[in-house]
Amino acid sequence: MPRNVAEERLTFSNDLKGAVQQCEILFIAVGTPQDEDGSADLTHVLAVAEEIGRSMNGFKIIVNKSTVPVGTAARVRKTISALTSHPFAVVSNPEFLKEGTAVDDFMSQTVCVIGTDDPKVEQAMRDLYEPFVRTGHPILVMDNASAELTKYAANAMLATRISFMNEIARLCDAVGADVRQVRLGMGTDTRIGASFLFAGLGYGGSCFPRTSRRSSAPATTPSSR
Repeated sequence: MPRNVAEERLTFSNDLKGAVQQCEILFIAVGTPQDEDGSADLTHVLAVAEEIGRSMNGFKIIVNKSTVPVGTAARVRKTISALTSHPFAVVSNPEFLKEGTAVDDFMSQTVCVIGTDDPKVEQAMRDLYEPFVRTGHPILVMDNASAELTKYAANAMLATRISFMNEIARLCDAVGADVRQVRLGMGTDTRIGASFLFAGLGYGGSCFPRTSRRSSAPATTPSSR
């Protein structure tokens, strides 16, 4: 990081308006806490969208990295449209980073999902990400709704694998089997694979519990509570 700052490839600012006006591609990467019913609170996402709308000085590509429910791209587009006459595009680009290794995961991405139906925007996003997918992993382009749901589906699948293996561990304890051997046997099946098959305390973190609980819950904002 110090080297990139020194060579002016990386800068920091709390001047949102100035940053918006200097850049063509803008990322929204803020928290989406869950309400008591598990629904997603988009207060922060839409607040940033409003600030972008007020600050725009030309065409912008607004990229949503936050974990959000299906339909958020349309809400961001509606929010910004009410505040500017400048043209813009909204892209869904969910993150698949692990806490503690986020920078390394970003620099060598195995999953890159881009939600857009605009060929020019798609090319701009490909140009941005191609240096980070040199290992051969594809950039997947789809519609916004599919991109948004992909993040929820991936988290739900991983949470399911962890929970399933914990149930298998309980069964092993009951019948005298070794869950480590069972895991190895399952993992060698190419239809299953070995990832996320370790029995343990269960899943946690800031993402799995939220997305597995809110996967079917509607998004909310303060005005709809």
